[in-house]
Order: sequence, then C-alpha cells, then structure tokens
Amino acid sequence: MPKYMSYTLRNFRSIPQISKLPNDFVFDIEVVGHVLPFKVNSYVINELIDWDRYEDDPIFTLTFPRKEMLKPHHYKKIASLLKRGASKDEIKNAANEIRFQLNPHPAGQLKNVPKFKGKELKGIQHKYRETVLFFPSQGQTCHAYCSFCFRWPQFVGLNELKFAMKETELLIDYLKAHPDVTDVLFTGGDPLIMKTKVLERYIRPLLEADLPNLKTIRIGTKALGFWPYRFLTDDDADELLRLFEDIVKSGKHLAFMAHFNHPRELETEAVKKAVERILNTGAVIRTQSPVMKNINDNPEIWADMWKKQVSMNMIPYYMFIARDTGAQHYFGLPLAKAYEIFRGAYKSVSGIARTVRGPSMSAEPGKIQVSGISEINGEKVFVLNFLQGRNPDWVMRPFFAKYNEDAMWITDLEPAFEDRFFFEEELEEILTGNGL
Repeated sequence: MPKYMSYTLRNFRSIPQISKLPNDFVFDIEVVGHVLPFKVNSYVINELIDWDRYEDDPIFTLTFPRKEMLKPHHYKKIASLLKRGASKDEIKNAANEIRFQLNPHPAGQLKNVPKFKGKELKGIQHKYRETVLFFPSQGQTCHAYCSFCFRWPQFVGLNELKFAMKETELLIDYLKAHPDVTDVLFTGGDPLIMKTKVLERYIRPLLEADLPNLKTIRIGTKALGFWPYRFLTDDDADELLRLFEDIVKSGKHLAFMAHFNHPRELETEAVKKAVERILNTGAVIRTQSPVMKNINDNPEIWADMWKKQVSMNMIPYYMFIARDTGAQHYFGLPLAKAYEIFRGAYKSVSGIARTVRGPSMSAEPGKIQVSGISEINGEKVFVLNFLQGRNPDWVMRPFFAKYNEDAMWITDLEPAFEDRFFFEEELEEILTGNGL
C-alpha cells in the first residue's frame, strides 16, 4: 500500500528531491508559496514529476510555485521581507495585501451566493438555473494544489474569501423551494478529500429527501489525477465506491467531474485501475481542464489527452480558459491562441472525442465559448456563444466581438457591429437584483 505523505510550505524542504535543486530556485518556491497556496503529496512527487527535467516538467509547474507566478513587484516585496527576517505577522499582512490585488473572486462569484429564509447561504452558489454548487465545509482543501487554481482563496486562511457550508438541511430546503434545479455539484476544494463517512452525511440526506427535481449529483474532483489510491487502497475506498453505487441505484445520475490537466496524469497503473473501479459503480466520468501556457498549450497535448480519456471510457467535457485571477499572467493565453489550440486538437480526433466544448470562459455573465474567428463585411471578429448564461435565454445566441489578438478575457473585448453586447443591459439588472 503506497504511503500518503503531504507537503506544504512548512515541510517541503524535507522532500528528498528538493535538496538537489538550486538554492535560489527553492527560495523562489518559498516566496511565492507565502502568497499562493502550496501543497503536494507523495504520489505527485514520486509518480508524476520527472525530476531530471523539473524546470520544464508540466506536473512540477502544475504543483510547485515558481518565481514568475508573482508579478515582479509582488515577488520583490515578499522576498525582501523573508531576507530580512520579518515577523510572521508582517509577512502575512503583506501577502494578504497582494492576495486582494489578484481578483480573489473572479466572474462575480460573490454575487452567486443566494439568500434564503433571511440568511445568506455562504456554502452555496447558484448562478445557472439548473445547477447549484455546494461547498461542504470539510472539503475545502485538496490532495495537492494546482498552481493555476481559481479557487486559491479557499486555501490561504482568509475566512472572508471562503465558501463553505455544513447545513445539508438548508440545502435540501433550498432545492425544494427551487424546483428548476436538477443538478447539485459538490465542489471545493475537493469533496473527495473527505472521509467517506463525512461525505455520506451530505449525500445520503439528499437521496432520502426524495427530491423529484434532483436528477444529477456531480462531484468535482482532482483525486484521480492527484491521489487515485483514494479509490484503491485508502481504508474507506470500498465504502466510497458503495456510496457511488447507492447514488446510481437511487435513480440519480452520478457525474464524476474529473480534472486532468496533462496526459501524464492518465498514464499510471493506479489511475487506470481507479477509473475502472469508478465506472463499475455506474458513475459517468467527464473530464475538464483549462488550457494553460507552460502546461498544456499545444494541440497535440490536448488531442493525446482526449484520446487517452476516451480509451479509458471517460467523456471529454470542457476546455476552459484560465480565469482572470491569481497567476493568470503566467498561465493565461490570448483567446485567439486558445481557439487555435482547441481547433487544432478538435480536428485531429474522431467524433467520439468531440464531446468536448470550448474554449470557454467562465465569466460573470456565463460560460462564453469562442466559437470561431471570422471576417464579416471586411471586419475580423471573434464569434462568441453562451454555453451557459445567467439568463438561460442567452444560451446558443451567437454574438460578435472585434478581433483583438491580445485579448485574454471577455472584458478585453469590444462589441462588433453594435455599441454593447446584447446581454449587457440585462446583466446589469440581474446583478443589481432587478432582473430575473
């Protein structure tokens, strides 16, 4: 049975491979790790990272902070404090100042928190009509942290930035009061960091409540990529799989939303066996990832990843665009480049792998897909489309933006052929509480 070891900023120097890295490189990890969350485990270290080429290794970049993930002036501020032996409080305060400059809640997440029975449900987000996101309080960490993660505020100790909720009863009451909701997505953090008996306390009441509108339970997780032994040799692995079976037997669809960022994560024997065990419960595994500079920014990587996933009976689902938060300057790609990567990968796989949608921005108004780059009446434009919207009526309505080769987000774009995007006025009404 593999031994699970977890490393954070406090003990990462005890990782055997770290002693072989240059001192300056290790210091960079410490500097950035004081601002952006850092956590890694023995599986990632021993089975996924190629330490002979760590500087260019995508999984190393995915999990270990590096100097370029902070803006130069932010890096300099923390580095100078560490070098002069500043107090923990002084370093923490400086780090918090920087964090609040990194757009900790992109896409208007704070506006997705509903009010119900006179109180704000801080462990719920409800942005799209059919889907409620639920943040179990014990699931607000992960087996390892992705250095690009837009949910980084969950992990840095700032309670005012967290989403978390314990009260399953309130969730059930909320679902009863909102019959249009068909899907509950357990997210975090990573809900599969929890022991099965804890996860059951959230899920079984949903099954027992016999909610006719609830058709799908989704679990968003990186566990397959970062700790597949969760489904193989953890002491409650079999109980977890029985819980999955019970969800399916109850008549609910169990959608296992697996995050894989690079084909390397699909190659170990452990992940192959774990995928097989999950599928045997009746769950369906859908896969997703952002497209990121320095990790997976070429079409061959994506085509390889989708082909491997299909061969393992998983369904490619989403290619996202790196959100405008945290280290976006390091990971983000221009929309035009993201579309080029998506199209290059999409055209090189069979129709079976073309279930994937993207590249998609999870932006304030909704999930906006870059559907194409075209020329209309002599003007080069982005063709855009809503895959999800705060107003469901926006979905599948093509609209156009002026081509901008440097644009990385919807806010960088200007409408083509009109003064405003068609949804902007209604979006303002929705966000101020005067709309839907």
